[in-house]
Amino acid sequence: MRSPFMAGVTGSAGDDLVTGLVTGQDGDVDFAYVSGDPALDLAGTVVSRRDMPLDGLATPSDLERWVAGCDGLPARVTADPATFESALSLREAAYRLALDRVLGRPFGPGSLKIVNDMAAGPAPSVRLSDAGLRMSGDLAAVLSHIARSAVVLLADPDARLKECGRAVCTRIYLDRSRGARRTWCGMDECGNRVKAAAYRARRRASSAGRAAHGSGA
Repeated sequence: MRSPFMAGVTGSAGDDLVTGLVTGQDGDVDFAYVSGDPALDLAGTVVSRRDMPLDGLATPSDLERWVAGCDGLPARVTADPATFESALSLREAAYRLALDRVLGRPFGPGSLKIVNDMAAGPAPSVRLSDAGLRMSGDLAAVLSHIARSAVVLLADPDARLKECGRAVCTRIYLDRSRGARRTWCGMDECGNRVKAAAYRARRRASSAGRAAHGSGA
């Protein structure tokens, strides 16, 4: 099932439409929660936006799984077609605003309206116990909570938002590291891959150098 909000997926250039969006099949995508904020993690469910975008939210059930896996959100929500489309709309608006922030440009008014309107919705309920905080509510309330999180994050002038340093990764993350030295969205997702690729490149260059030296002898 192809995402009904395909037309809303944007590239890193901003509001340009990405064509050829590939969607994952229901249940076969593992989500990464490495961006430091639920709104950024939601935006990160589309990967490789510049080159070959892959949408991890192909169906409402994918969205239900994403919510269940995100820390602090309810363990079980139901996504109908309308709320699923709302989630995709919020995702793309949050991504565009975060990218605006990374690129140091004014926020797009259309994206601002989507996030602000959704942030004005009903909030989920929260309860405190010895086990910690427990949130409950339907998907509409969860989306409102995520939109509020985006508002707070993007309104903070000291929040350090970055795009992952891996060339094919377009995930935007919140850098809380000392000295803002974090380079990758996550080591497992991108950092180790870059380091492994660099190691292989050095090995190939070393082997080529030895071969050239041997043939010259």
